[in-house]
Amino acid sequence: MALSMELRCWGGGWGLPSVHTESLIVLAYSKFSGAQVTASPIDWTWKTLTATVPELICGESSVTDPTQILNFLRKQRFNADYELTARQGADTLAYIALLEEKLRPALLHTFWVDAENYSNVTRPWFASHSPFPLNFVVPCRHANIAISRILLTKGESPLNRINEIEAKLYSDAKECLNLLSYRLGTANYFFGNSPTSLDAFVFGFLAPLYKAGFPSSPLQSHLGQLENLTQFCENILAVYFSSSQPSSPSSVQETKDANLQKLTQLVNKESNLIEKMDDNLRSSSPQHKPHRPEPKPSLANEKNSTPA
Repeated sequence: MALSMELRCWGGGWGLPSVHTESLIVLAYSKFSGAQVTASPIDWTWKTLTATVPELICGESSVTDPTQILNFLRKQRFNADYELTARQGADTLAYIALLEEKLRPALLHTFWVDAENYSNVTRPWFASHSPFPLNFVVPCRHANIAISRILLTKGESPLNRINEIEAKLYSDAKECLNLLSYRLGTANYFFGNSPTSLDAFVFGFLAPLYKAGFPSSPLQSHLGQLENLTQFCENILAVYFSSSQPSSPSSVQETKDANLQKLTQLVNKESNLIEKMDDNLRSSSPQHKPHRPEPKPSLANEKNSTPA
């Protein structure tokens, strides 16, 4: 019997199963490989500060980091890369390294350093998904980690300031997006007719950038011009995540209205029943003068006399 697998991750938003790149990579790969992984969002818990996500829990085993989690799933015979050739496997590693080196620093800057995006999109989302008082701590902590990571990967010695390397960040990121677009071409996936680990990584990196409602983002605008990459994201969402999307506000409101209507009907019925019992008690009370019992009404007449 296969052990159940639980993935602790950040929850969904912006039309995505998770807004967190690393969590999204693992969620996508689990879908591609057929692994039965249950997502367990850390939203609104103290784990928003203490947990390392994504974290895959299987029995007594606990694995963090997307690469290690994917390796663990492969050992469990959930392998989306089994049809890849040796060259395609090498290309996969090269493109993942490209994403980490060229695209990730610009994504960190877009989400966590750009003041307008941080104030209007990133901070409100993470604050609203963290419990009080962590809603004041978690966004700032992530922003500080992002700045440190950018400077360590892109800053030269001595470390440059963020504004001194901003142009280089976005230049490298746009070049990376162009290379990905050229490699994908008109295909649905990067290798053949089925998605692989490279598709999971690219989707995890691109989908939050594509779906976040930034007031202004040059990198997001550039991605929007690469239609095959945006269609790539839409295709994966439609094929693998359409049933897992949260209900829309309108459908939630309709459900609430229906429940309220049922409750109102139940209260009305109970009220009518109590009123009828009260009338029966009054009519049989000793304070009333005795009278000859009247013939019992027919069933039809009784129904007509029943309060609506």
